[in-house]
Amino acid sequence: MTSDDGDLLAGARVATRLPAADLGRARRFYAEKLGLQPVDERPGGLLYRCSGVDFVVFRSTGTSPGTFTQMAFEVDDIEAVVAELRHRGVVFEEVDAPGLHTRDGIAEVEGNYPSKGARGERGAWFRDSEGNLLAVGEPIR
Repeated sequence: MTSDDGDLLAGARVATRLPAADLGRARRFYAEKLGLQPVDERPGGLLYRCSGVDFVVFRSTGTSPGTFTQMAFEVDDIEAVVAELRHRGVVFEEVDAPGLHTRDGIAEVEGNYPSKGARGERGAWFRDSEGNLLAVGEPIR
């Protein structure tokens, strides 16, 4: 494939990178709160895998402003996931913005991408130990 193909990155795997000021604290959060263990690690980085998709939490002197969703987990039952995460101590954000309002931590999001075969989505947002804004979402079919 050459750069003339126009789809240079279409076949690439996408992997999220999340900054962490304290990698040990982040590891504990992901293990204790989200039930995730790294599948691999290297100095300054933890590699996680969910359903065959990788994301990395890496030691960084920079931080995210936490003003936008950096990564989301798509789930089949958002109420059950939110309830379990709350039980583990995760605090969900209450959102009140034009067109987006949470009720008990979960928002109804109108519309979805036609290729996803859903008419909408339900979402809930929380921060990890490093201030990264993460979400769980459930397509409405």
